[in-house]
Parts: sequence; structure tokens; C-alpha cells
Amino acid sequence: MNSPTKNRNIRQRMNAWLLNQADRIMDRVYGARKRAIFSQLPQTVVEIGPGAGANLRYYAPRTRVIAIEPNRALHPALTERARRYGLDLEIHPIRGENIDLPDQSAPAVVGSLVLCSVSDPDRVLSEVRRILAPGGRYLFIEHVAAMPGTPLRGIQQQLRTLWRWLFDGCHLNRDTHLAIQHAGFARVDMDCFTLQSSWLPFAPHIFGWALNG
Repeated sequence: MNSPTKNRNIRQRMNAWLLNQADRIMDRVYGARKRAIFSQLPQTVVEIGPGAGANLRYYAPRTRVIAIEPNRALHPALTERARRYGLDLEIHPIRGENIDLPDQSAPAVVGSLVLCSVSDPDRVLSEVRRILAPGGRYLFIEHVAAMPGTPLRGIQQQLRTLWRWLFDGCHLNRDTHLAIQHAGFARVDMDCFTLQSSWLPFAPHIFGWALNG
């Protein structure tokens, strides 16, 4: 009988493979928005859950990227992409709920499709605020729950358990926009968009930035 740890490791490797395969698709879907909101990033960035490195192409060369990535199966791809784009990569194999960085030490934090899969998004956002320097920005792109009462919200509810198992803990029906709005940032600038294939269970998205006080 397979142990829970072995099953999780298998799912993590599968998720790593899927993220690698989806890199070009993700650039087509999110690239324009990422280029717009990542364009003013400083030379040091903390990225929570960078996965296989889908965001690395948008950072300026020689940017220092401190990657908070617990899935070790993703580290080889992450390291290779950082080398390809001329970045100074530092990987911390820990979860976003307990970031091992000092208070107010990060000029910017990036999170891209990560709050859907963490165990405690409120705790992660609390850690983001803790490590952000005064005036620092948290940049995000996340898929979120569909509007209550819509057919898509019903689909998300039906698929949530299987989806979470298949995609390493990803929650389809999280109200992540509310979590960010209520996290205590001094200001939140958030827009919504829906993927072109609006029937996809992860079609509703938010993107923007939050300013630390």
C-alpha cells in the first residue's frame, strides 16, 4: 500500500512536469499582464511559490530572486531557468506560511497562482506583510472562485476535491480576492479578468498589487 508521503511525492512530481509543459501556454495567457505589473520591480524580489519558474522571464537580468518553493521536484527547472535569464537565484525549500526572512527585509514580493494551493492563505499574506519593507509592494495574479450562484461556481464546488488531489492542493473555490483585501495592506489595486475559455473551472482571475504601510 502506498503511504500518504509517497502519494504526495508522486503528485508533486506530476505537478512539476505539468508546470514545465505549460510554460509557453502560461506566457501567452498571462504574459502581457505580468510584463505590465512586473516592469517596476526592484533588483531584489521574493517570489512565493515560483513553481518551475514561469515568472523568471519577466525579471530584469541580474535580479536577485529569493524563491520560496517547498516542492523540491521543481528546483531543477527553476535553477535552469534562472541561469537562462541571467538571474541570481536563492531557493528556500519552505512553505509560504513560515518564511525564514527577517522582518521588513523585502522590497517586493511576487505571488503568481500560489494562494490557491497554500494551506493557510491568510497566514501567507501575514508573512508577506511581515517581510515587506515599508512602502514595498506585493504583486499578484491568482485564479479565484466564481461569483456565488453562477453555474461556474457550481462546477468549481463539484470538482474541488478531485482538483485539489490532482493539482497538489489547488483550491478552485477560494475567495482569494477577499483574503488580499482584508489582509491589512495600506492600499490594494486589483483588477479582474476571465480567461478566453470562460467555461474552464479556473477561468476567473485577479491581478494587481498591494502596498505595505
